[in-house]
Amino acid sequence: MSKIIHRADSRGTAAHGWLHSFHTFSFAGYHNPERMGFGTLRVLNDDVVQPSQGFGTHPHENMEIISIPLAGSLRHKDSMGNVHVIRTGEVQVMSAGTGITHSEYNNSDEDPVNFLQIWVLPKLNNIEPRYDQDIFEKADRQNKFQLVVSPDGRGDSLAINQDAYFSLAEIDAGKSVQYSPHQTGNGTYLFVLEGQIEVDGEQLSKRDALGLWVNAPMDINASEDTQLLSIEVTDI
Repeated sequence: MSKIIHRADSRGTAAHGWLHSFHTFSFAGYHNPERMGFGTLRVLNDDVVQPSQGFGTHPHENMEIISIPLAGSLRHKDSMGNVHVIRTGEVQVMSAGTGITHSEYNNSDEDPVNFLQIWVLPKLNNIEPRYDQDIFEKADRQNKFQLVVSPDGRGDSLAINQDAYFSLAEIDAGKSVQYSPHQTGNGTYLFVLEGQIEVDGEQLSKRDALGLWVNAPMDINASEDTQLLSIEVTDI
């Protein structure tokens, strides 16, 4: 399929009191055979965690895990010895490789944290686990795409064990930006964080998504101030 549309209200949900999660793709108790991923993009969870609550220590292996706080901050601890706080404006990348354990908690005892938890299938299995995070300035993505994750860490982006490229954009109402795929044959999954855009003849609003398997540049027109995440991945 060359184009897929995932509306915000079509996502799976999970409510556990301390956690309210929206699942774009099948995850945990939400299973939809038509929502098993987009190429090597396997999980896209939109999580809201209550103050001082979080995910206790648990294991992962052979998965690329990207966390992007949208509001608030996360407290991270893992078996590699990393203890960090990941704040809004930062991106975290973790290659689970041969195996890690980690925990993620809301760093605030007053306010919820909203973050994206994204899993990408690895290019190579059983690599040595690794961790990285960095801050990405909002001004550097105003009316353009800012590369934050790439296979080789180009342009100050964070490296990932996959031919995948994550980019963020802040688009003013009435402005247009163009996204050009980095790699021939990749698919591009556009996820609207805030605002409203038109792309490929489709209108997308907050938390809507559009996946395209095209090699040509795509024009994105914003009818409102918009925050946009682009995830470019290979097919499986």
